[in-house]
Amino acid sequence: MTQVKIVTDSSARLSAAEINDLDITVVPLTVMIDGTVYADGETITGTEFMDAMAKADALPKTSQPALGAFVDKFDELAATGEDVQILSIHMTDALSGTVHSAEQAGQISKGDVVAIDSQMTDRALGFQVVTAAKMAKDGASRDEIIAAINDVRDHTKLYVTVPTLDNLVAGGRLNKAVGFIGGFLNIKVVIELIDGKIAIAAKGRGMKVINKAYQDFYAEMDAHGSIKRVGLSHAGNLDEALMVQAEISKRFPDAEIFVDQTSPIIATHTGAGALAVIYEFGE
Repeated sequence: MTQVKIVTDSSARLSAAEINDLDITVVPLTVMIDGTVYADGETITGTEFMDAMAKADALPKTSQPALGAFVDKFDELAATGEDVQILSIHMTDALSGTVHSAEQAGQISKGDVVAIDSQMTDRALGFQVVTAAKMAKDGASRDEIIAAINDVRDHTKLYVTVPTLDNLVAGGRLNKAVGFIGGFLNIKVVIELIDGKIAIAAKGRGMKVINKAYQDFYAEMDAHGSIKRVGLSHAGNLDEALMVQAEISKRFPDAEIFVDQTSPIIATHTGAGALAVIYEFGE
């Protein structure tokens, strides 16, 4: 019987229990802070990273996993059985070339590898990975898993409230002129991932734009009627994440809600104080 092994990258927000119990292989991205390179989730945690970024002389630099890291993991997994297939699920290529590195590694590896772009990141990527791993554990085929996670993707919304544009501008994700104007006018933005691409869902002066965005999220979720899973990933602002969690829990008491510090990779782009509100809705 064919075994499907699930691989992802460290931008996916997963619990230690999910990784262990569902046999998920996570390949870390790296982040360089003032000349020192750290492996995301291995040699630096999200919380440690927030402290280090605040003290850093320059904006940290992120890097996708090396081609060889993927090849090594794929070969290890292929060697675990005679009939093994590998499904490698990764963050949107709008943020990182990780999926392309995995694709190239799959062509070199001894294993039977399919790498796909989730068009998401953070816990939205986690939704797909957990679904895939549960199905793999139950003996589903790789094609069945891909069809299922595509459905998860199509029923997932990902928003990020960003209280400062500094990191987005410094990292090249926003035009510098826009960043200058934003800083001058105290502009806050709300980002949405649409088909794997970054879009500005809302912008305005002061925190009122972010507070309104939360009300808009709640109304949108209410309109869907059924919410299966929620991810709240914060960049050093747990209190705000817990506030949003409490409101969503009141509206959707049966929804699974996962609250976590976001990865260093995402926090580098968004800066401190950002909060991702991610949810999967039903039919």
